[in-house]
Amino acid sequence: MASKSTPDGKRKLPARNLGHRTYYLNRELSWLEFNRRVLDEALDASKPLLERVKFLSIFGSNLDEFFMIRVSGLRRQFMASVLTAPPDGMSPGEQLAAIRAKLDPMLEESMLCWEEDLQPKLRAEGIRVLTYEELRSNEKKALRKLFKSQILPALTPLAFDPGHPFPHISNLSINLAVVVDSGEGERFARVKVPHMFQRLVRLPTKDESGGGLGPSDRKIGFVWLEEMVMANLDLLFPGLRILSAHPFRVTRDAEVEIEEDEASDLLSAMVELVGQRHFGSAVRLEIDAGTPKSIRKILESNLGVQPYQVYRLRSPLGRSDLMELTKVDRPDLKDPPFPPAMPSFVSQEESIFSVLRRRDVLLYHPYDSFNPVIDFIRTAARDPDVLAIKQTLYRAGPNSPIVEALREARENGKQVSAILELKARFDEKNNIGWARSLEQAGVHVIYGLVGLKVHAKMCLVVRREASGIRRYTHLGTGNYNPVTARLYTDLGLLTSDPEIAEDVSDLFNALTGYSKKDVYSHLLVAPRRMRSEILRRIRREIQCHNATGDGHIAIKVNSLVDRECIKALYRASRAGVRVDIQARGICCLRPGVHGVSENITVSSVVGRFLEHTRILYFRNGGDEELLLGSADLMPRNLDSRVEVLFPIRDPALRSQIRDEVLFLLLRDSAQSSRLLSNGTYERIEPPEGETAINAQAIRLRERGTWHDEKWSPEEET
Repeated sequence: MASKSTPDGKRKLPARNLGHRTYYLNRELSWLEFNRRVLDEALDASKPLLERVKFLSIFGSNLDEFFMIRVSGLRRQFMASVLTAPPDGMSPGEQLAAIRAKLDPMLEESMLCWEEDLQPKLRAEGIRVLTYEELRSNEKKALRKLFKSQILPALTPLAFDPGHPFPHISNLSINLAVVVDSGEGERFARVKVPHMFQRLVRLPTKDESGGGLGPSDRKIGFVWLEEMVMANLDLLFPGLRILSAHPFRVTRDAEVEIEEDEASDLLSAMVELVGQRHFGSAVRLEIDAGTPKSIRKILESNLGVQPYQVYRLRSPLGRSDLMELTKVDRPDLKDPPFPPAMPSFVSQEESIFSVLRRRDVLLYHPYDSFNPVIDFIRTAARDPDVLAIKQTLYRAGPNSPIVEALREARENGKQVSAILELKARFDEKNNIGWARSLEQAGVHVIYGLVGLKVHAKMCLVVRREASGIRRYTHLGTGNYNPVTARLYTDLGLLTSDPEIAEDVSDLFNALTGYSKKDVYSHLLVAPRRMRSEILRRIRREIQCHNATGDGHIAIKVNSLVDRECIKALYRASRAGVRVDIQARGICCLRPGVHGVSENITVSSVVGRFLEHTRILYFRNGGDEELLLGSADLMPRNLDSRVEVLFPIRDPALRSQIRDEVLFLLLRDSAQSSRLLSNGTYERIEPPEGETAINAQAIRLRERGTWHDEKWSPEEET
């Protein structure tokens, strides 16, 4: 259908049903495309060798979580004959089939990456992952001695016969299906490879073994723990003939569900539910490619899995454990280390509070050290003029200095409140421990809200000063976790802006007490109004574009899934607004569709650091607005979590984020891929004759200039 013109001469596009399934990409297949980009990093020969091993390990661990959460959810829907389809219209069964079809060639490529590329190159560098058959007799003798003293006592063979039920196979454990000849016929037994040992067993050195283990080029050697166990099964089954042993691994449904309305004690309920993860239904069975059909049938039958859930792979299974190799002391095979810059406002002569009374401070991790955030809370804990500290904690990590600072604050007589989200997936155990620790110190701990996860990143400090009570705030895009702050890119704002502080204070009061407040002066807060406020800003950009012709929306998130947001962006594109999206992981928006999304580009950066910042930019007719926050554009974030987007009100900081973070990443041509309308990605290459732009490398080179033109890398600590 041809487009028509309006009386003012502007092109009027024909009506489209922007909710039609053909305009949406499937969420699960989009995630697999993301993990494909992680695998591409492992395949990239230009990267340091052990960094490539790291990415191959991440590819495997990502898949483990994908099966535990996403595939298990689809399978539950499939078994329950759920008819509600996602925006792309695929049924659960269609999605499960499409996942298998897309994943099989990726798994084959990952195996070849290890077998034919990384492993030979590691050997050439003296890091040798050997099969047991490759070991010399004295090496086998030394490992047998180690096996007897260390491994054997931890093993428990479990028989399977009419007198012994099939044993429980715990989630993600490495197991051996062992067939023995008892003299009265073949018998089946299961041996679990103990998880408390390193999966890659380091071969003893010459000095440790007492007799030369090989030529000097064998600098370090490893053997897989399960191969060590298989080679010594005679010690576990004395008097029996070992016929065969085959590794296998089970992935279970790890989505714990709690009836919060019926739980009188959320902490106790979460303790109980976390322990259930090892007992969820099996969603994937990985077996060694050489496993005979008879053993496969025993496993399928007793684990309750169908043939489509079985993955025949070449050992080693569970390649996420390749991460152990990155601990080898070979800096020449890794990215060069970098010390995060200590921002120039940090001073022994001036407190952080006096700095914030003059200006806002922006931190860009990991290029900027996370220590100023820790010191902000630690200083507040020790300052006699500080009256109260309020803090959200989602993933604090182990040995958290933030938690210790909150404990210290309470010991110093401050009023301390911590909203500690017990339902943070896979961090429940850590958070349960921190909740107990904080409560013992007298901190008022809120475990979260019924039906919602508190995902917002906020800290509020209330201080008595000569001019009266003043509030200081930290708001961020990432967790209060110093470990991930070295690995993830995140932005954080320290401010004493009274209007921002009032919003944050009101939100904390709503979270800790009873409040239906949903309108804030500057914050966009989910679940009640964030989506509607984002949609309102998109409509505003369309209106500005109609008036000025230079509308521009730029969005950087981890994932873009929400249907209403996607439809609004389609409307903006149809109106002529330029829309640039950088979604590192999932993107269900289909770009480049004629008459729908021709003005939308979607890219993804996968590099040394995990891109984690969430930024929303609206040109707004020249009166630019830039928001940072904790929320991705997904239904779970907008409907089922407490999330915050906050504005950058300082024009200079707003320009810095726009140009030196958001627009720089959108121009990346070294680590970036472009989403095509068919749902696949292609690497972005620089124009011929131009040098590739590596946004992360540029930030590494220029760190230290972020806060102060006079700051130099030599001053970094």
